[in-house]
Formats: sequence, C-alpha cells, structure tokens
Amino acid sequence: MNIVRSILRRIYLVYAMTLFTSTMLVVFLPVCVISLLPEPSRARKLHVVFKLWMGFFMPIVFCPVKRNGTRNFKKGEQYVVVLNHNSFVDGSISSPWIPGPNKTLLKVEIAKVPLFGKIFKTAAILVDRKKGSSRQQSLIKMQEVLDMGIHLCLYPEGTRNNTNDPLLPFHDGAFIVAIKAQKPVMPGVIFNTRKILPVNKKLWATPNPIRIDFLEPIPTAGLTLNDLQALKENVHRIMADHFTLQNK
Repeated sequence: MNIVRSILRRIYLVYAMTLFTSTMLVVFLPVCVISLLPEPSRARKLHVVFKLWMGFFMPIVFCPVKRNGTRNFKKGEQYVVVLNHNSFVDGSISSPWIPGPNKTLLKVEIAKVPLFGKIFKTAAILVDRKKGSSRQQSLIKMQEVLDMGIHLCLYPEGTRNNTNDPLLPFHDGAFIVAIKAQKPVMPGVIFNTRKILPVNKKLWATPNPIRIDFLEPIPTAGLTLNDLQALKENVHRIMADHFTLQNK
C-alpha cells in the first residue's frame, strides 16, 4: 500500500509540474508586455493576470484556495500583509489571493531562474540578502510601493518553516516599513501548503485544499521604531495562536 501511495504521489507531482510549466508559458508573453509598463499600472495589470493564472491552475491540480477575512481590507487603504511560510507553494497562491495589487520581496537568486524568474521578478522587489546595501535599498523600495497605493506581501520568517513550531521568529523588515509608512499590518495565516509538498519527502506531492485567513489589521499610526519589538511580538503571537487554534 505504501508503495502504491508513493507512486501515486510522484505521478501527481509530475502532473502538477507539467500543468504549471504549460500554463506559465501561456502567461509569459502577457507578463513580458506588462513588464514594460510604469508602476503602479504594471502591478495592477499583473495582479489580474496572476489571479486568472492561479485561479485556473490551483483547481485543476486539486488544490482549491479559500479565503477568509477579505472584509478586513478597506478600500483605499494599503497594508503590509505578513504571512507564514511553510512551502514553495506559498508564493504562488498568496499574492494572487490578496485583494488588490501587491508586491513581494524576492531573493535575487530566484530571479535568475529561466522563465519563472522573469515572470515573478516583474511583480517583486529583488534583494540580495548577502549584501547589506541591497537589504537597505529593499526597505526604501518597499516604502515606495506603499506610497504608490500598492500592498506589500511579506514573509517575516525569512525562510520556510521546517520545524514543528507554528512560526519561526520574525525579522524586523516588514515592521520597520509598516511603522515608517504608518500603514497597518495585516496578519495572514496559510494552511495546508506543507501537506502538498512535505518537508521530509522528495519528489512527492499530495493535493490538498488551501486556506488563507486574513486577520484583523493592526494599526501603526503613532508608533515609532521604539515600538518595533512590541509590534513584531504582537503580530507573531496573534498569528501563532490562530495557527495553533485552527489546527487543533
């Protein structure tokens, strides 16, 4: 039985990757054309393309995405959306399902991947984590994104959580930007993406429904960088508690 299950999981992985690659080729040309547009028009049109792409792709690989809490996004307001990070799947499903155009932070290494890198770097801010100057520049660019009326989509854990803890410790960047811009932090919790691509399995995937819960936004109006640690810890606690409660 285990051998049969293992074979089926590998067949599913090939199926999903084949569909991902073929649908990526379909959107590649429109993304290249849109990439020539100035911001924020580029981000708005890319968001439509990515929503259509992932809105088609995720159901046909039997991983439908459900959102809760979209009412927490108020029209005309920009948010620093912070999400947990458990799988490579997170990047593909989080940004398209955030209500409204948004940009994320992308490691410069990923941007070098043929086709995939070209598509995703058009909707991202690139950062070389090995260079302090690049990290500082990324903070400035994130501020500019919010000033253009576009949300930020960030993963404050900084990397995939491969532990049994609900969340890894948070880095400061997302909260520095939110405080400096005086923009609310929108916590979001993603469920089940680790089940799709398990940490301890290679060449293995399992279809699962995905859920994103957007929680009550946390205002930063009036906060200063002296409040950074408290803000970060508060958001971490809220997200970890929600993740733990929903997984009981």
